[in-house]
Amino acid sequence: MSAALRETASILHVDMDAFFVSVELLDRPELRGLPVAAAHDTSRSVVSSASYEARKFGVRSAMPIARARQLCPQIVFVTPVFEKYRVASRAVMGIFREFTPLVEPLSIDEAFLDVAGSVGLFGQPIEIARQIKERVFQETRLPLSVGLAGTKFVAKLASQRAKPEGILEIPPARTLEFLQPLPIKAMWGVGAATERALKTRAIHTVGDLAREPLASLRQIVGNASAERLHDLANGRDARDVETTRVEKSIGHEETFAVDVADTGELERELLRLSTRTSERLRDAGLEARTIAIKVRWDTFETVTRSRTLQEPTNATQRVYRTARELFAALAPGGRPPRPVRLIGVRAEQLIPAGSEGQALWDDDEQWRALDSAVDEVRGKFGAAGLTSARLLGGRGDVVDHRSLQDPG
Repeated sequence: MSAALRETASILHVDMDAFFVSVELLDRPELRGLPVAAAHDTSRSVVSSASYEARKFGVRSAMPIARARQLCPQIVFVTPVFEKYRVASRAVMGIFREFTPLVEPLSIDEAFLDVAGSVGLFGQPIEIARQIKERVFQETRLPLSVGLAGTKFVAKLASQRAKPEGILEIPPARTLEFLQPLPIKAMWGVGAATERALKTRAIHTVGDLAREPLASLRQIVGNASAERLHDLANGRDARDVETTRVEKSIGHEETFAVDVADTGELERELLRLSTRTSERLRDAGLEARTIAIKVRWDTFETVTRSRTLQEPTNATQRVYRTARELFAALAPGGRPPRPVRLIGVRAEQLIPAGSEGQALWDDDEQWRALDSAVDEVRGKFGAAGLTSARLLGGRGDVVDHRSLQDPG
């Protein structure tokens, strides 16, 4: 059903509560009720997930663990085991699909559900939400929160306000009543810079944003953002629940345990990241028009650089050489200006492989043949079956060894 025509709150946003910590507590029940965070206990690690007891002290996801300890000296860190989270996520998503085939996973721990076609089997949407919450807890012992609305945007806002372990329904007829008092930072796409720009024009709430003339809004945030924000603030969101996930970008990044200034070591890491990114492109049947790198210096300053290619690619060597050239432009004289804390490679502007045809002269032809052979060996013997000679020495000391795994 089109979201624009809904008369009932039949779009659900289901969000697991403190998911990583909740999964860990299944194996560590003695930690229930204590401030707990899932994080590698190293100086450069960040919090992956925090229990609600820890959040009372201000501990949040993505916070450095040193800061988490400052805020909550008694916090308990548990080492995250991401395979456990993937297994739990598959079980939860499977339960969702027993209520409706229209499930759109957003990440490992949240999804949109369209239950308009399930009312005849399971009752009204609010009853379906209750049944899902009960079934998930019965079968996995994991808590969740649910937001129900006539649009995806409002359903997600509702689930955030239902936490922890709650259900909040916003009937479509009361959408504006719900939206208007909210602060503008609650809007999807409003970051710190946009929030400051809007507040300089006395736009503090979603209601203020909804009442602002579109022409004025365009001057503040630009044409595309103005129209999207104005629509959302007025309760207009025609996006349907999409069961087919379209990758917008694929990439990997690495945070070093110790800052790295050696160009050779950094280029090897670029090769490792490019290799994994390219493998995922080929596994997904995609090619990239644009290759980007991300570099964070020891000062925490972060820079990104990108290049759009003449021909889209998923060839490992093309991705790597492009990434290396982008990094070289940041390192005049062959040495980076500062030690590097984090480095990443990302493939963007993705299209189906081969959808643009093939040029008369394919510069990547030999590389593609090599990749095909490597992929065949990888398919038989796993990721460690074959690798570049430059990578035989293994990885250096890094913060998170899951960084080369597929997300989710």
